Amino acid sequence: MKTLSELERARLRWRARRGLLENDLIITKFLDRYEAELTDTDVVALSALFKMDDNDLLDVLLAREPLQGEYDTPDIQRLVALMQEL
Repeated sequence: MKTLSELERARLRWRARRGLLENDLIITKFLDRYEAELTDTDVVALSALFKMDDNDLLDVLLAREPLQGEYDTPDIQRLVALMQEL
């Protein structure tokens, strides 16, 4: 398992910045807890997840709506489940 370099960590956190404070809080808490353990596969899944519209992402993170379409993958599902547990 490859660990993220400091530059990769900074880039991931920058991409994680969202327009809605609620998303920022959930994602920041997730990264604070799991960032050191993220694999390349996790980073790819997070990068895909970060392409979601802010309101849709919030609905998914709060379990109001399920993941759909291109976002409904096992890797993204696992990361969302971890975020929902926090």
